[in-house]
Amino acid sequence: MTLTPAPFHADVANGPDGGRAYWLTTSDGVRIRIGVWSGGDKGTVLLFPGRTEYIEKYGAAAKGFMDRGFSAVAVDWRGQGLADRALPNRLIGHVSDFQEYQKDIAAVMAALPELDLPSPMGLLGHSMGGCIGLRALMEGLPVDGAVFTGPMWGIALDPLRRGAGWALSTLTRQTKFENLLAPGTSEVSYVLAQPFEDNMLTRDMAMYEGMRQQLVAYPDLALGGPSFAWLNEALKECRALSLSPTPNVPTITFLGTNERIVDTKAIHDRMARWHNGELRMVEGAEHEVVMDTPDVQAEVYDAAVELFMGALADA
Repeated sequence: MTLTPAPFHADVANGPDGGRAYWLTTSDGVRIRIGVWSGGDKGTVLLFPGRTEYIEKYGAAAKGFMDRGFSAVAVDWRGQGLADRALPNRLIGHVSDFQEYQKDIAAVMAALPELDLPSPMGLLGHSMGGCIGLRALMEGLPVDGAVFTGPMWGIALDPLRRGAGWALSTLTRQTKFENLLAPGTSEVSYVLAQPFEDNMLTRDMAMYEGMRQQLVAYPDLALGGPSFAWLNEALKECRALSLSPTPNVPTITFLGTNERIVDTKAIHDRMARWHNGELRMVEGAEHEVVMDTPDVQAEVYDAAVELFMGALADA
């Protein structure tokens, strides 16, 4: 696969020097973007962002891993960041089938040989990236270990909203209405609409303000709520994952005790049957554990590196 240079907003990425971006084209002709921070010689971390996120947001995570000797690669999933977006209204997050994200992963994996990055290869998947990453592990993603933070193995909905979400999103499929915003969501990005107080992402004000500044500086990175189709596909994929066997990959999952975005029961259920997996609760943390306070961030990076290096030692 040919690597074509892509725009990379280093001025807001808060990452290590030398970060760069490339365009990739998937098997179904969608243009996605990857961010690469190379130079670490102990291994490489694949960073799978959550819904609405983009590679620049993971500059701080790349720095955390680079400081520990690891290179990093992040991806703009289709429909977000600077990747191609499926709808004329680019502020609505949309896919027609969650399996499309696996085509994005295939393009990333095909590009890795040209980047000449070191082993072992580890995965850090956050939120929707944790959902996509779990499916990829089940399908044989060649990584030596995986770390998840607030993985979207279910969506936090009360029974009434869950039932309505299933019904409405299913009824809209195969109609023009499937491209409309799901109820209760907005075209405005969460961090621009929600003040820091009582936000559901992080307890760290500097991190939250940094997210806001990124979107103010580069509005093309912004994304609002999901479409009916995305919601329907997400609900179906979470249900399918819950019925699938756990992959045999060493794993640590971090979950904030104040998680309010993903379904915590689904995470507890999965980790209870992950024989070589560990669930670590982070007291008081919100959804974005890897973007929480500096001490929590350090805990995640240290644990991830220990897991990945252990995989190398066992190889």
